[in-house]
Amino acid sequence: MREAAGNALRLTPVAPAEGGRSWDLFVVAVALYIATAVGRLHELFPAVAPLKPTLLSAVLALGLFVIHQNGQRRVGRVRSATTACVLGLLLWAAFSVPGALAPGIAFRFLTDYFVKTVVMFIVIAGCVRGVRDVERLSLVYFAGTVIYAAVVLSRFQLGGDDWRLSHLYDYDANDFATLIATAMPLGLYFVLADRRIQVRGLALLGLVILAVGEIRSGSRGGFLALLAVTAFVLLRFTTIPTRSRVGGLAIILAVVFFSASDRYWEQMQTVLNPHEDYNATSETGRLKIWRRGITYLSDNPVLGVGAGNFPVAEGTISPMAGRAEYGAGVRWGAAHNSFVQVGAELGVPGLLLFLGVLGTALEGLGRISRRALRAGGSAVPISRLAQSLMAALVGFMVGGFFLSLGYSDMVFTLAALAVGLRKVAAARLSPQLAEPAWR
Repeated sequence: MREAAGNALRLTPVAPAEGGRSWDLFVVAVALYIATAVGRLHELFPAVAPLKPTLLSAVLALGLFVIHQNGQRRVGRVRSATTACVLGLLLWAAFSVPGALAPGIAFRFLTDYFVKTVVMFIVIAGCVRGVRDVERLSLVYFAGTVIYAAVVLSRFQLGGDDWRLSHLYDYDANDFATLIATAMPLGLYFVLADRRIQVRGLALLGLVILAVGEIRSGSRGGFLALLAVTAFVLLRFTTIPTRSRVGGLAIILAVVFFSASDRYWEQMQTVLNPHEDYNATSETGRLKIWRRGITYLSDNPVLGVGAGNFPVAEGTISPMAGRAEYGAGVRWGAAHNSFVQVGAELGVPGLLLFLGVLGTALEGLGRISRRALRAGGSAVPISRLAQSLMAALVGFMVGGFFLSLGYSDMVFTLAALAVGLRKVAAARLSPQLAEPAWR
């Protein structure tokens, strides 16, 4: 009898968290931060940039977080394995400063950029009162990316020798393509899950704009990220009927195929023939940069070359650095791989912590998804949102494999939304989820 009652209780449909029925100033401040830190919207409109909206929204959100220490917004509620890994990564970056190749660069990187990113990770996760807040912030992430893409497509025309976008606002074309790959699953969530027809229609239009932007970027890494997201949606999006998944993706893929030029497909074919590409043959190509990065890691396995110091390593201790003595130029280039970047700069512990951020975020979202599906009924949207965030993280991991985005607002915002969703879903779905994940 007790077992049957327990099963009934566990499988009873549950409603999303009741908190967050409407926007408040705290959520608005965080939304503005995401729109500018990730969506770079202030870069699109020069008149807004002098107002420093990213800084102002961050300060306002942090102040409101300090004031609103109650309910789901208590700082203790963001405790999770993901949070522990993020804080550990910050601490290890601080440890790397004294022994860095250029301690001043490492210190400025830490204080001017990474500390802010980690603080806002906690603030974003902390502001969430309920599942609706996670939906709102996910919508802002998606809408900000769509607006960025729409403005870029309208201002940068292709023609002649320019077959792909270049010299964009803050992001380059490859970063832009990865951002799109992370935003598309969130747009798909609103297309297939929202009951409001106007929201579904606008989200579908946004997906079309992003698909065109993905093609115009000409990014091979972005193309692989899009394929990974597509595969995840088809195979793991269990909260949406297969017919709906296939139909939604078919529209996006149709846009991709009809808007892509012959030059684009020629570029994508080089993925199958990497040995003919400069990335494999040139000293400044990705493969040789990655090998040098692994060497920096093996030579400095504990603390790396220092936070933000990968370009310094390229210019001072790489095999090419000696050419400077003979008047040859030496490029102080980026790692072009988020995992090589973090490993070379922060050593093996830093790389493990970075992998921990991604792995624990995915594991926590997966657990939420399974529990919500088991609960059924009105809990299913929680599972669907969790799966959408998982797909976004998959898009980042594949796209980030070819880019230096290890400390970017992009990945830490997605991780914060994962922590926020886990926080508010835990008490509703299972007492076990409400316990700290590092137990």
